[in-house]
Amino acid sequence: MPDPLLIPCPHCNSLNRIPAERLADSPHCGRCKGEVLPSTPFELTQASFDAQNRGDLPLLIDVWASWCGPCRSFAPIYEQAAKQLQGHCRLSKLDSEANPQLAAEMGIRSIPSLILLRGGVEVARQSGALPLPQLFNWLRSQGI
Repeated sequence: MPDPLLIPCPHCNSLNRIPAERLADSPHCGRCKGEVLPSTPFELTQASFDAQNRGDLPLLIDVWASWCGPCRSFAPIYEQAAKQLQGHCRLSKLDSEANPQLAAEMGIRSIPSLILLRGGVEVARQSGALPLPQLFNWLRSQGI
C-alpha cells in the first residue's frame, strides 16, 4: 500500500496525511475540520506561503491584483480549473498588492502570473491570462 500524501490545510496550514485513494472523498483537516482540497482557489499570503509550499500535491499560484483587468477576467477561468483539478493540484491566489514582499521574492514582473510549485520548488511559470483549454494544455505539459 502506498504511503499517504502529506497535504497542508488551506485554512489552518496544518499537514494532513491522506491516502491517495481518498483524495476524491473531500478529505477534511484533522485539526480544524476544514476541507483540505477545496473546489475553489484558496487565498495564499506571506504568512501561509511556507506552510502551503510543503506537501505532496503540486501547488498552482495565480498572482493577481484587484486593479488588473486581465486578472479579473481570468478569475472565473481559474475557478473552473479548480473544480476540475480538485485532488490533482491545489490552486491558490496571491494578491500581489496585499503581499508585495512575497510577490517580490517570487520575482513577479507582470500579472496575472501562474507559478507551479512541486515539492516546494518552482517548476513552471506562465505570464498572462489563458483560456481554460490552454491552461489545461500548459498543466498537462507539466505532468498535471
